[in-house]
Amino acid sequence: MNVRPFTEADRPFLRTLFLASRRASWLWLDGSDWRLEDFDRVTLGERILVAEENDHRLGFAALLPNDNFLHSLFVDPDAQRRGVGRTLLTAVQNGFTSTGALKCLKANKAAAAFYQQHGWRILADGESEQGEYWLMHFVRGMKPG
Repeated sequence: MNVRPFTEADRPFLRTLFLASRRASWLWLDGSDWRLEDFDRVTLGERILVAEENDHRLGFAALLPNDNFLHSLFVDPDAQRRGVGRTLLTAVQNGFTSTGALKCLKANKAAAAFYQQHGWRILADGESEQGEYWLMHFVRGMKPG
């Protein structure tokens, strides 16, 4: 599996992946207003990494590198449980220059467990338009557990 920087040729597929992944995973939210173009708005100004295998895009991570902040990590529902998320997360973490941060929706229990398995720690909580979230931190060199 390869992780590489986003190119404009990725946009149509990643729009579809973003929409499909939210519809498959964020079942507690009403997704009737979600559109393909949401990907453009959500990732505007962010660095995007794309995971692919055999020229097939499997997922992406979008981050604000200056803030060491992982904003989005989405995997094609058909490619889940194949190490795509772990590979993307490792690539993101390897780029952090200090403590990494992300917000994980509390209702997204699978994502919260995934991040914790990979060394992320819950630091605080808050509220967003999608619901309550945990602010999580990753410190390079800390062991998961």
